[in-house]
Amino acid sequence: MIAATEKGSDAGTLTRSEVEDFLYAEAELLDEWRLPEWLDLFTDDATYQIPPTDIPADASPDNNLFYIADDRYRLGERVKRLMKRTAHAEYPHSKTRHQVSNVRILSQDDGQVEVACNFSTYRTKDDFSNIFFGKLLYGLEVSDGKTRIRSKRVVLDTNGLRNQGRISIIL
Repeated sequence: MIAATEKGSDAGTLTRSEVEDFLYAEAELLDEWRLPEWLDLFTDDATYQIPPTDIPADASPDNNLFYIADDRYRLGERVKRLMKRTAHAEYPHSKTRHQVSNVRILSQDDGQVEVACNFSTYRTKDDFSNIFFGKLLYGLEVSDGKTRIRSKRVVLDTNGLRNQGRISIIL
């Protein structure tokens, strides 16, 4: 089981290598469809957002319609639904490969770590293959020796979702 990672640095700080290991572990959970374990990586007040591609990357879901704007509760409901056989869009599950690169620590202070990285997610299902790509923005929290996700924002670099059709997987 991959859980919130133990950190090896000073109290409340992470090295880039530790952040990369955390993000690689998250990608593995998603690729193996271990979504309940993936959900455990999030704090109780976490957010998961995917803004549309035609608004500024820093836009708020309070004033804009997002593809996904989940709080921790809604994210938990999304995971439950995706794990059921009745989730026809994802049963049987897509095959995915989540890749992260160019990991950068933007800031860290008092256990709060802001991270940016590039990503590509390959998905194949029903003889169709898609790629989602762009930038991931994380707010990580380091507390009691564990790293958890406080926020995750997926900024897509595509012109829209016409080729992919929909986002039925976790990016």
